[in-house]
Amino acid sequence: MARERMVWLDGLRLIAGLSMVGLHCTADSSGLPWVAYEPEERIGPLFLRAVFYTARTELFLLISVFLLLLSMERRPRFFGETMREQARRLLIPFVFWTFFYAVFNVIKAETFGYGSAYSLALFESKTWLGFFLLGDVKYHMHFLPTSFALLVFYPLFGIAKQRPWLGLLILVCLFLRKEIDTFIYRNFWGHESLPYLIRAVKVATYTGYGFTAAALLGIWERRRTADLSKYRAPMMIAGLCLFAFKLRATGTAISTGVWPYADLLGYWADFLMPVILFVTLMAFSEKHFPAVLSRGARYSFGIYLSHPIFVDFAEILLKDADLNPLMQVFVKIGLAVPLSVILVILVARWPAAAWTIGLGRVPSFPAFSSLQKEVR
Repeated sequence: MARERMVWLDGLRLIAGLSMVGLHCTADSSGLPWVAYEPEERIGPLFLRAVFYTARTELFLLISVFLLLLSMERRPRFFGETMREQARRLLIPFVFWTFFYAVFNVIKAETFGYGSAYSLALFESKTWLGFFLLGDVKYHMHFLPTSFALLVFYPLFGIAKQRPWLGLLILVCLFLRKEIDTFIYRNFWGHESLPYLIRAVKVATYTGYGFTAAALLGIWERRRTADLSKYRAPMMIAGLCLFAFKLRATGTAISTGVWPYADLLGYWADFLMPVILFVTLMAFSEKHFPAVLSRGARYSFGIYLSHPIFVDFAEILLKDADLNPLMQVFVKIGLAVPLSVILVILVARWPAAAWTIGLGRVPSFPAFSSLQKEVR
């Protein structure tokens, strides 16, 4: 019997990949809310950012855990084998892109006047430690080591599949994250350990997303005896409320030119919206979704990994351009989205390189093979 294709989930994967491109195009070249411009000129870019922010990297995490647990049912395997597979899927491409962006960043650094400082930093061990442990070589690379660390806990997540109420642990975990982060920032600001402490808290509290993903898998598997459509209205109402909270926080960013990290309602909107989006599409899963979503979804990981190349080039082209922020955002999106898609399609057709974007066979490396033998 052929397995049912979850096109709705493919749609989520594609949304997650493309939304991150849009998200990274809506800030200025320093990653700030257009501080050099007047508040009224920030409205367009930051409103678009609020829309794109509904599908954060946390949506990728939900999808990853959901699919991993589903695959464990279809092909049971031991913990060691599972994590070796995840290491090959996530960490080998991560190493490639880390070295790539470490070199590629020189182009933007030279253009924007901090080339010497960046080049000197490349000769410091703490820089590379951050690159490989935190993924801070580029603003999006944190996802891969964080995702791998989260998946280590997957045996625990399965508990929530039979007890879906455990999915509500996401609320406890996000509350703890907010409180612990506040304590750490207050007491370790300026200390070299700060980013590592924050990342440790992030991984520990993001287990809440793992429990939520497992709970949703349990609900999904009961879909033939349970009416998933009953979740549609509550999720859409919750989504509208959270988006209203996000717009409130966006208004603060527009008026001040500072990201509103202290906005409590904005915090909850940011981190719960991916869950709402996931449940909403799952509730509509019985509807017909176009097959093109499945064809495009296979490229979502590659789009996510490669899009900063073209965002950087767009920002370099716009460096001295006399355009308002909204037009700059349109230029960046207009270049980054199609060029990222074209690059990923071309790389996918090149067997020797397809593994760098999560497609094709991952090559064997002697050092990694030795590690696998030790794990066995």
